[in-house]
Amino acid sequence: MDDKVALKMIESARQTGSSAQSFAGNLFMGHLDFGAVFPFPKQSEDDRRKGDELLLKVRPFLENKVDADRIDREEKIPRDVIAGLRELGLFGMKIPTKYGGLGLSQSNYNRVIHLVASHCASTAVMLSAHQSIGVPQPLLTFGTEEQKEKFLPRLAAGALSAFALTEPGVGSDPSHMNTTATLTEDGNAYLINGEKLWISNGPDAEIIIVMARTQAGSSGHPAVSAFILETDTPGFEAAHECRFMGLTGISNGLLKFNNVRVPKKNLLGREGKGMKIALTTLNTGRLTLPAASAAVAKQCLAILRPWINERKQWGKSIGKHDAVAGRMASMAAHTYALDALTQLTSAMADAKNVDIRIEAAMAKLYSSEVLWKIVDDTVQTRGGRGYETAQSLQARGEKPLPVERLMRDARINLIIEGTSDIMRLFLAREALDRHLEVMGVKPSEDGRGSPISAVLSAAKFYATWYPRLWWRQGKALEGGKLPDELQKHLIYLEKESRRLARLIFHAMLRYRQKLQDRQRVLGRIVDIGTRLFIISTVISKAAADHVENPADKGPLELANIFCLIAKNEIRIAKQGVFQNMDAAEYRTAAGVMEGRFDWLEKDIITRWKKES
Repeated sequence: MDDKVALKMIESARQTGSSAQSFAGNLFMGHLDFGAVFPFPKQSEDDRRKGDELLLKVRPFLENKVDADRIDREEKIPRDVIAGLRELGLFGMKIPTKYGGLGLSQSNYNRVIHLVASHCASTAVMLSAHQSIGVPQPLLTFGTEEQKEKFLPRLAAGALSAFALTEPGVGSDPSHMNTTATLTEDGNAYLINGEKLWISNGPDAEIIIVMARTQAGSSGHPAVSAFILETDTPGFEAAHECRFMGLTGISNGLLKFNNVRVPKKNLLGREGKGMKIALTTLNTGRLTLPAASAAVAKQCLAILRPWINERKQWGKSIGKHDAVAGRMASMAAHTYALDALTQLTSAMADAKNVDIRIEAAMAKLYSSEVLWKIVDDTVQTRGGRGYETAQSLQARGEKPLPVERLMRDARINLIIEGTSDIMRLFLAREALDRHLEVMGVKPSEDGRGSPISAVLSAAKFYATWYPRLWWRQGKALEGGKLPDELQKHLIYLEKESRRLARLIFHAMLRYRQKLQDRQRVLGRIVDIGTRLFIISTVISKAAADHVENPADKGPLELANIFCLIAKNEIRIAKQGVFQNMDAAEYRTAAGVMEGRFDWLEKDIITRWKKES
């Protein structure tokens, strides 16, 4: 089965027809609907109060009962911690109250995850893997009332859950999925056979969602379906518990299925709709990444602020040295942006009136990469103390600041729930979606549609669309006069969104059919669109903060610095769309694959080669 089949399967699972409602999606077409993010959404007083009351209970529990360094060292979340989380109701945060849950909004859920992540990443990931991408979320969205009544109360009470998609040899590629679900002769159940790897909470889960290939769909290609499985079912085995660089406290492993019988009534949604369930679940799950990232970024600021004042080099505090000052300014500005991004995307999810798959993907991509830079800068600024473990620091009489642990835990964010590479490809597909539609091109047709109809359709559209990209669209600037510090960035934003649309059009003319293979070119386009979305978010957040407290100029200052940094990143990305060394590097990479540079691998010890 080839990549075209995988693409067809993913395309069939995509949500279509609502991308026009997406603020971030419209940026790629040169349309800035600032009204979609302005004024900045404000959480209702009742909802905020509900979150405040829960956080007042969660904070002392974390401070007094959860030893994050011990969890990291012993590689296990203690049973008393799990029991305490259950007692607080944190396993049912997003489950409606009628099923025994807390019924939290996405905003309040992310506030709790934010607090937990600031203290212990392993605990935050365990809770998130249970609720954001475990059983509760897909069950609420796609389950029958009978399924909800049976499983949701157990999940809310603390029955741990997991989502089993990835496999050892194929990752998350649906076209090569080896796990199968075969309908029994009596038609009352499915027999599941196969393996799943890197399943968070998997070894300890009581209930999981399993993705498996079922009978061929109407296209003749294998369909993927989702099943609710109780792990005490005969034939299920948690075969191996994986150990990782970071997040050492989580339960994650290899799951095996040997003729595991699942009742037909445990089929989630319709047969063959598994990929839609998976993609929808991942969209929601990605919204916790900016919340957790913002929390860790704040932790880094809290660690460094005293340090850059106390630590002296060459007669002055290191914070007054230009190199360190640059890091700190960037860190503060990006932390503010992460907070704004968390609040905006949470509010969008709660509103339930717009398709946010693009915003969710951008939030995941941006927050994970920005946090990695922040943590790296924190280690660099702390020097040897950043590289030393908290346990070692404490043993010799210094504050046990867990910078080294923060770095290990943060690295996985660039991989989980869609690697940065995959996120850029996904967003590139969304960025080109409207153009492909205009040209009558469908990926399932390998880039070829009806030539005559495609030309006529494209000519009619671009004859009016392209000229409009050269003049200012006044409506985009409606919404009230912003402070001068923000107004200039808003004007830039409106102009740059039109420049981005023109850039995409020019790239399509330049690269033509080869554009879909120019992944780094597409990645740069995605990075521009992502930065524009974050700039919009930060401007809106800063404007709202300024209205609430005009005397505090801090938000305006941080927004200004962030926009200046983002503008520079956009400038570099734009230049790389047409002026790059991608082709030369691709040829060199081919040489590496062919072994032409194998002499570089000499004079080292490669014992692992012999063992394999």
